[in-house]
Amino acid sequence: MRWAKRSVLALLTAAAAASVSACEPEEDSGEAAASCVYVVTYEGRTYRDVANVEFTVGNELGTAIQPPCDDTGGRNKGEEPSTTETAYAVDGLPPTVAIAVGDAPDDVKFVAIDSGNGLPPEVKKLIADSW
Repeated sequence: MRWAKRSVLALLTAAAAASVSACEPEEDSGEAAASCVYVVTYEGRTYRDVANVEFTVGNELGTAIQPPCDDTGGRNKGEEPSTTETAYAVDGLPPTVAIAVGDAPDDVKFVAIDSGNGLPPEVKKLIADSW
């Protein structure tokens, strides 16, 4: 094989290996780093994490369920169970629009309903008011 042909073959092989490894979970200090979007369900509704929102946590509502992260294309199906977290109201927003979830009221994430059509107008206003 000529040098140029071997070089191209080596580059293509390296590119293919890199693209395959990009689908694998990243290792960070011995633990797999999740590459899934933070999603929870509460009362049959699906919510997604929304960053950069200033909000006030309200009363405890109940239990939210975080489904297992499937970032392996189903290869580890059934290995990770769902987890539960406490759902809290967000002052000024109905739970059908947004909730806060976490282990304690001072350690929560803001999550908004996932309708597939972008953020609800109430959440957009809250974000705009945060800036």
